[in-house]
Amino acid sequence: MRTAVSIFLFFALMLASSSLLARTDAKLSTRALADTVGFAHRAWQMDSVMARIRSLDRDDLVRARQPAGTAWRAAICPHDDYTYASWLYPAVLRNIKAKTVIIFGVAHKAWRYNLENRLVFDSFSLWRSPYGAVKVSPLRDEMIKRLPADMAVVHDPMQSEEYSVEAMIPFLQYQNRDVEIISILVPFMDFERMQTVSRHLAKALFAVMKKNDLRWGSDVAILISSDAVHYGDEAWGGHNFAYFGTDSRANALAEAYDREIISTCFESKLTGNKIAKFYAYTTDSDDFKESRWSWCGRYAIPLGLLTALDLQWLEKSAPLTGVPIAYATSISQPHLKVDDLGMGETAIATERHWVGYPAVGFR
Repeated sequence: MRTAVSIFLFFALMLASSSLLARTDAKLSTRALADTVGFAHRAWQMDSVMARIRSLDRDDLVRARQPAGTAWRAAICPHDDYTYASWLYPAVLRNIKAKTVIIFGVAHKAWRYNLENRLVFDSFSLWRSPYGAVKVSPLRDEMIKRLPADMAVVHDPMQSEEYSVEAMIPFLQYQNRDVEIISILVPFMDFERMQTVSRHLAKALFAVMKKNDLRWGSDVAILISSDAVHYGDEAWGGHNFAYFGTDSRANALAEAYDREIISTCFESKLTGNKIAKFYAYTTDSDDFKESRWSWCGRYAIPLGLLTALDLQWLEKSAPLTGVPIAYATSISQPHLKVDDLGMGETAIATERHWVGYPAVGFR
């Protein structure tokens, strides 16, 4: 499903846009939806999704509850179909309290546009969402102006077909109708380049926050969109991700390995070494464009966390502390019923094709 939709979008967007330059006129432009199957796109759908999550996954949400007053400065949230990832979305996002959310997304199809080693922004003024269009924060353009030209590109076709940022918005908007976003996609990028780019991005963010008297956590938050391992040997576009095999024991080993990555790299005090370990866990050491362990956010997560760590240093604020909230997979829990809401699945979920879901917050 995602493949067919993305191919259509690719050709449509290439015809519609022959330039990668940001708009120069004052006309408001709205980003259309990329996925109306896996995600809610109408208010009544989103209301129903949340009501069902609260009813069916109440115990999970209670276990994942954080102390009163918790406001994540950064977080990692899965972006799979709502029927599969369901309660993990609000488990993470309910503690995003900021009005402005900088969302680091995956650039799943970056290879189509030869995008690498640069941050990918959009030029839209608004993003379509269930409760009305969500505003893009004016901080975006201020940040872009402060970045070196070789570190960022405005690329609406890539932003328009990518769904990882879009998945977050209905949940964010459900809890705060006034939320504003900045979408940053992270394509192929080697770790040394990430360290350089993150420093410049953090400096730009720090400067615009200081200029506008904004506080990290209460006014601005960093959100990273990523699923965990993509596992199995079936329907992965010719790829074989069955690292341990495909029986129940193999799947248990894969899930345990995901949990090891989360606890090793994200739990407790965040450090540069932990972020480097995550990159080493997931990215091929000989070719940074290839995965070693198939997390789709193997670029978005380290870039986003390095930016957070650099911002912490610039602010001289308290150390970021990682809190693993939950972990599940597309076959480890009952699926949320959504077919009667005009929604569905964009991929199968079987013992030979499943996805892991990380839910992590950083105080």
